[in-house]
Amino acid sequence: MKNTLIVMAFLPLLFNSFFSFAIEDDIACLQGLKSGLSDAGSPLSTWNFNNRSSTSVCQLTGVSCWNEKENRIISLHLPSMKLSGQLPDSLKYCRSLQILDLSNNSLSGPIPNDICSWLPYLVHLDLSGNLLSGSIPPQIVDCKFLNDLVLADNKLSGLIPYELLGWTGLNDSPLLVTTCSGSIPSDLSRFGEDGFDGNRRLCGKPLSECGGLNGKNLGIIIIAGVTGATVSLIVGFAIWWWFFLRAAQAKRERRVTVLRAKMTVVGLSC
Repeated sequence: MKNTLIVMAFLPLLFNSFFSFAIEDDIACLQGLKSGLSDAGSPLSTWNFNNRSSTSVCQLTGVSCWNEKENRIISLHLPSMKLSGQLPDSLKYCRSLQILDLSNNSLSGPIPNDICSWLPYLVHLDLSGNLLSGSIPPQIVDCKFLNDLVLADNKLSGLIPYELLGWTGLNDSPLLVTTCSGSIPSDLSRFGEDGFDGNRRLCGKPLSECGGLNGKNLGIIIIAGVTGATVSLIVGFAIWWWFFLRAAQAKRERRVTVLRAKMTVVGLSC
């Protein structure tokens, strides 16, 4: 009985210690983001860590936490905030994070190979509309809970990793959008044409066949051809008409000259 009371007495201290370490990790994560991603007057400049309480941290712009009792960061929603730089490794301290949206900024460099080790509980990852380069890391499949992967409008290169084949983690909705090259593996065709929108260097189902043209591209080529032919016809007709008028005028001038010469011979004047 005495031992039980001692354990019960120490439980609050253990819980307080745990949450204290947790909030310190979250603060380290946010501080790394603020210092690692230069921002030109973005809301990140308003992040202040003088008050290190969980309540204060969870009220920072773009930061959402679990609930009042478990104030671990669950979401970072930072789209269109004029952020630049490479994804910092301080993200590894936000281990409870489920949603990371850094879309429509100017982030550069590669997608870290360890991003799923840093953030093992990610459900939604949106890095679209940036300047990210390199290839999609095959380790992305280590994000076991990931449903939404949005990578469109970057400078990514290389083939879509074969590790994504048969990966059931992603939704069947058009959310796998990349900027890679080559043919689309057949197992990824389930995402539909919209899932690969804006990827001119990709081919295969559900897009156009590799080496072929899809209906949209063929229509553009036909319209361009008809427009070019019409313009050429109009220009050609204008040039012919101009030469025709010049020739007709020259012919009239020659006739007038001959007529005047004949009238001069017979002693007439005009």
